[in-house]
Amino acid sequence: MNNRTKQLKAFDRLLTIMDELRAQCPWDKKQTMQTLRHLTIEETYELGDAILDNDLEEVKKELGDLLLHIVFYAKIGAETKNFDIADVANEICEKLINRHPHIYGDVIVENEDEVKQNWENIKLKEGKKSVLEGVPNSLPALVKANRIQEKVAGVGFDWEKPEQVFEKLKEELAEFQEEIQAGNQDRMEAEYGDVLFSMVNYARFLDINPENALERTNKKFIGRFQYLEEKAKGLDKSLKEMTLAEMDVFWEEAKSVGSSR
Repeated sequence: MNNRTKQLKAFDRLLTIMDELRAQCPWDKKQTMQTLRHLTIEETYELGDAILDNDLEEVKKELGDLLLHIVFYAKIGAETKNFDIADVANEICEKLINRHPHIYGDVIVENEDEVKQNWENIKLKEGKKSVLEGVPNSLPALVKANRIQEKVAGVGFDWEKPEQVFEKLKEELAEFQEEIQAGNQDRMEAEYGDVLFSMVNYARFLDINPENALERTNKKFIGRFQYLEEKAKGLDKSLKEMTLAEMDVFWEEAKSVGSSR
C-alpha cells in the first residue's frame, strides 16, 4: 500500500467514525457549529502551544483534534444540505489553483514578495473591497497588527528599509514620552498603541514573528518566577516576606539554570 492510499484510507476511517458518533453518541448528536466554535478556538491555541514548545508528538495530536473539528463542521453542513467535506476540500483546491497562477498558469514571479503581491491583487479581483477584509475582527490585537501590516505590504504600502521603520519607532517613542510628561492618560494610551504597532512592523522587517517572540518571553518569565517561588518555599518563606535583593539573587540563579529559563 503506497503512502497516498494509506492517507486516504485513514481519512475515510475518520469520516466513518464521525458518521457513527453523530448517529449514536448523545454528546456528538447534540453539537452544533455554535457549540463547537469555542472548542475549536481552544484546540487552535493548544496547537500553537505545541508548536512553540517544538513538541512534535503533541503537534500531531493537536492536528488530529483540529481535523476532527473540520470533519465535524462538514458533517453538520451535510446534514443541513449546505455543504459536505468534498465541497470543503474542492473549495480550497480551487482557491489555491486560482491564487497560484505562477504554478497553474503562465504568470512568472521572481520571489516570495511577488507571490504575496499577486495573492492580494487576485483577492481584490475576486470581489473583495479591501485588502484588509480578510483580517478577522476577533484576532488578538498583536496578531491583528501583524496581519494588517503583512496585507498592506502585499500591495506595496510599505517601508523600503528596516532603518526607516526603526526611525519611525524612535519617533513614536518620543511622542509617547511627551504624553507621559503631559499626563494625558487618553493620549498616552493612543501613543503607546502607536509604539506597539511600530514595534510589530519593525519585527516584520527583521523576520521576527511578534506573537511568537512575546510568548517566548512569557514562557521564560514564568519559568524564572516559578524557580523563585520554589526557592522561597525551600526557605519556608513567602515572596512577600523576601526583600527585592533576596529575590534578585534567585532570579539571577534562574537565568543561569538553563536556556528554558
